Amino acid sequence: MAHLENDDALKKRVRRIAGQVAALERALDSGKDCTTTLHLAAATRGAMNGLMDAIIESHVQEHVARPDLTDAERASGAQELIAAIRRYAK
Repeated sequence: MAHLENDDALKKRVRRIAGQVAALERALDSGKDCTTTLHLAAATRGAMNGLMDAIIESHVQEHVARPDLTDAERASGAQELIAAIRRYAK
């Protein structure tokens, strides 16, 4: 996905998620209470879901919805997206 290479907003999201994962690890290491740890895990999952949504949107715009694509290119882009969503949903 070369079109994502220069997407600074996505890179910032990934860095924030990395910080959230690190906070979750610190909570587990320091014996924080279950409620705090659950909230950290939920926030991390939400952030990851938001990242996935942004990447899916970009993929659809770049590999499925572009008017200059051939039908075969669109079909390929759609199949790639379906495969990724199936893996993510497991």
